[in-house]
Amino acid sequence: MTPRVVVAGALANKPGNGGEAWVRTTWVRGLERLGIDVRFVEVLSGAAWGDAAPACVEWSTRTLRRFGIAERSVLVDADDGGLIAGPRRVLEELHEGADLLVNISGHLRSGPVFERCRRRAYVDLDPAYTQIWHDQGADLGIAEHDSHFSVGLNLGRPGCTVPLGDTHWQAVLPPVLLDEWTPDPGDELGRFTTVASWRGGYGVLEHDGVRYGSKAHEFRRFTALPGPVGAPLELALDIHPADERDRCLLLGHGWRLVDPAEAVGDPDRYRAYLRGSGAELSVAQGAYVQTRSGWFSDRTAHYLAAGRPVLVQDTGASLPASDGLRFFTSTDDAARGAAELRARYGEHRAGARRFAEEHLDAARVLGRFLEQAGVGR
Repeated sequence: MTPRVVVAGALANKPGNGGEAWVRTTWVRGLERLGIDVRFVEVLSGAAWGDAAPACVEWSTRTLRRFGIAERSVLVDADDGGLIAGPRRVLEELHEGADLLVNISGHLRSGPVFERCRRRAYVDLDPAYTQIWHDQGADLGIAEHDSHFSVGLNLGRPGCTVPLGDTHWQAVLPPVLLDEWTPDPGDELGRFTTVASWRGGYGVLEHDGVRYGSKAHEFRRFTALPGPVGAPLELALDIHPADERDRCLLLGHGWRLVDPAEAVGDPDRYRAYLRGSGAELSVAQGAYVQTRSGWFSDRTAHYLAAGRPVLVQDTGASLPASDGLRFFTSTDDAARGAAELRARYGEHRAGARRFAEEHLDAARVLGRFLEQAGVGR
């Protein structure tokens, strides 16, 4: 019999975030391409979103239709489990059970759908945060899962300080649908770009006397990058008006800032922005860097698939050496990396796509994931 898999994740809860939309829908469509019977479920608290809830629902519905999975997806109320959007028959099917729950960031915590999945896999997108919160006693539902996966590729390896307790975290690279990210032509490097939230959603993290900074703290370390890099650096940056001083600091050092709502506010604009860039240049959350978690970004994965080289802050990820993929730890590192990408841009473009084909292809990543999660095909 064809295995039935439920993918749970936040989509309506992240309105206007084109990148997050690619993450959740890629898991659904990638598993479907492997011959799996897949359903998508999301929980939304209308009380938490208040007057914004209808816009969240509209965003989710439109996005699911764009990816052709609306008829296999449901959005349910966090308070009473009632159907908010999607076919009722899908919710009824989910109440009958499934072979595996793919629980992205532990989104689904309880209820009939959660309870009637025979196996549950937790997919962690925020290494260090997830494990430290769990170690500090936060109830993330980690123990209620049979297998655990993380884009923290270094968890459990020498040098990584993320506390794991009794949980065995298996590394999983972000899957990419390669045919959706075919490279556009481009002969010159041009601008470096990235998509970022200045503070992220979590704030400062403290554990065992160590204070871990946010992405804002890392950006401040590299404020002066535009000069040494010698190329336009552009951020599609979500930054609060209260951080006007930081915004002015970035502009004063030569960063270009664009509105993420305009540049990457839906999946197609997000893809166009990445494909229209010369390369990615980005820092990481302080916790990812300081713990040597090996965090590897789904955003970076999509740049690579689009044939765009990446120059990103080193988090300790153990990855095969490849053209198109460069890491930095200092401003001087970043300047050298940028010069190297510029000098051999065509080779690095080809290397970026080749790395994606060899390591990020959804068929390869998710096929291995299913085996590790204990589900056959």
